[in-house]
Amino acid sequence: MTAIVPVNALARHISPLASALSSAAVEVIESGYYVLGPNVKAFESEFATWCGASECVSVANGTEALELGLRSLGVKQGSSVAVVANAAMYGTTAVLACGAEPVFVDIDPSTCTIDPAALDEAASRQSIDVVIVTHLYGRLADMSAIMALADKHGFAVFEDCAQAHGAKDHSGRKAGTFGKAASFSFYPTKNLGALGDGGAIITNCAETAETLRQLRQYGWTSKYRNELAGGRNSRLDELQAAFLRIMLPLLEGWNDRRREIANRYSDEIHHPDIKVPARGGDDFVAHLYVVHTDDRAGLQKHLSGAHVASEVHYPIPDYRQPIFGNEFQGISLPWTEASCNAVVTLPCFPELTDDEVSRVIEACNGW
Repeated sequence: MTAIVPVNALARHISPLASALSSAAVEVIESGYYVLGPNVKAFESEFATWCGASECVSVANGTEALELGLRSLGVKQGSSVAVVANAAMYGTTAVLACGAEPVFVDIDPSTCTIDPAALDEAASRQSIDVVIVTHLYGRLADMSAIMALADKHGFAVFEDCAQAHGAKDHSGRKAGTFGKAASFSFYPTKNLGALGDGGAIITNCAETAETLRQLRQYGWTSKYRNELAGGRNSRLDELQAAFLRIMLPLLEGWNDRRREIANRYSDEIHHPDIKVPARGGDDFVAHLYVVHTDDRAGLQKHLSGAHVASEVHYPIPDYRQPIFGNEFQGISLPWTEASCNAVVTLPCFPELTDDEVSRVIEACNGW
């Protein structure tokens, strides 16, 4: 029986690290430090340095990293936050959790990240306090254009780097260091993933970092003194921090392999009904490899028959989610909707073999 080429395979990813991770777990158990202990402090320092930021504040998961990050920039009821609508509601959920208003902005069809021209138009039409820039699928958004718009319109930039750990611009500057602050997820499937949930916010502002440390622990300004609205218990486990410290030095190599696979796909998939993304350099860490086709169901059926798994990231624009009913009925973002209707995710993870990559390419070209 022909084995299926999976979209991801976490057991393959973790298996070579099992001994080191087990040893780390034993050390944590024996240490007696389980919450905000030495591994959390060390990981925060190491990850900030790796990203090129001065501060890192770890939290329980990527979604709370988004929300608390926004709160640290003053987002609250009455604030307006620009956000793309093709990224599975994560940014929008954080905006709504702050009591703020989402302002949906269309995407660049070639990158699926926020379109600077559409953002300029939106900011000219209404006041925007903060823009969430989502580096979707691991591709760095056009940060030079976006930061120029921040200067022009006076909004703050918050980066969502959940899929872009290590993506760099031409100067080597990494995702997360352009705006006021940036969130990361360490969900197991991410480029840097824990063995459970985890998240972090990085910033170069000491005051923002201090606010985040208070928000992640009930909004305390001192023990048992609650002063900050929006605080909660949101702390990265000491155990997960220990695991992430083992994985962080391996991340550049994993990203290189992801990029190698993605660029083979872009070079070698030639089917006229499959639109592949552009080859990527350091600006692309290939968290997901997503193609577009007008016949998604047909392509996925064919791939399944060829023993190649596929997924859809992401099929529903945020403003069309059932939770909103008719609230955003008047909104239409052409490129967002076209992308959501056409996306198909192909297998792409560091442990994918060259033979499996060839099988994916052959299956696509044989459709």
